[in-house]
Formats: sequence, C-alpha cells, structure tokens
Amino acid sequence: MLDDRDRKLLELMQADAGLPVVDLAERVALSVSACSRRIQRLETEGYITGRRAALDPKKIGLPTTVFALIKTSRHSDDWVEAFHKAIARIPEIVEAHRLTGNYDYILKIALPSVEYYDVIYKQIIRQVELFDMSASISMEALKQSGALPVSHAV
Repeated sequence: MLDDRDRKLLELMQADAGLPVVDLAERVALSVSACSRRIQRLETEGYITGRRAALDPKKIGLPTTVFALIKTSRHSDDWVEAFHKAIARIPEIVEAHRLTGNYDYILKIALPSVEYYDVIYKQIIRQVELFDMSASISMEALKQSGALPVSHAV
C-alpha cells in the first residue's frame, strides 16, 4: 500500500530520475536512509521499472515522429510472434500498441526524415504480411511528458 510520500517520490522521480537521494529525501521530509529504503521498496515491488534519460529528438537527429496504423487479416499465434519480432528489431519503432476498433496496432516511429518512413515500412512488410498500413506525421507534440499520474497508485 502506498502513502502520500511514496506517491510524491514517484512523481519527483518521473520528473527527474537523476535527482540525488539527498534532494528527494528533503522534498518528502524523510531521512536519506529512510528515503533510500522507500525507493528500494518501490523498485522491488515493481512501481519503478527503470530509470531513463529523456533525449531531445532533434539533437540526436530524429526530428520526425510518425504514427503508423496497421490492420492485419491474420491473428494466429505464429503471425503475432513474427510481428513482435519484426518490430522489436527496428529501433526507430519506439512504441507499439495493440488496439481495439478499426485498426489492430499503432506504432510510434522516430525518424530522421519523412522519407525515411519508407525504409521502415519496407522492413516491416518484408517480415510480416499486413492487410493495411497507413501513416500520419506528427506536426507538433503538444504533450509528451511520459509521466503517469500517481494519484491512482495503491
């Protein structure tokens, strides 16, 4: 069961995973050792699954984000496994979700240019059969904090 200090720690660490434990402890009114134990418990219990640095896509040469919507007429276990392997091999695919509704999957793809989408498209269709794949180019990211609201955590 999480308390308000645990939730605040999760919130702070999502905003900046590089904050020193000393700073975290001060912000949640705990001793450094008590704060460190809480963080360890949150990791052990699976609330914290990793720590990452947020990179600037433009600075690393990936200014273009494309969302690809995929329909498939195949849903067998072997097709799903092949699809999972195919998208796992392509580092530009930074997120993949299975959907309800008119499309089966959506992929978030980080690219150096719009034209590079064709390279990714060809890599996918060489590995798995698709019914349809259409793409939309993100014109502007309005929100992409990646942080989850901690108020629902129990």
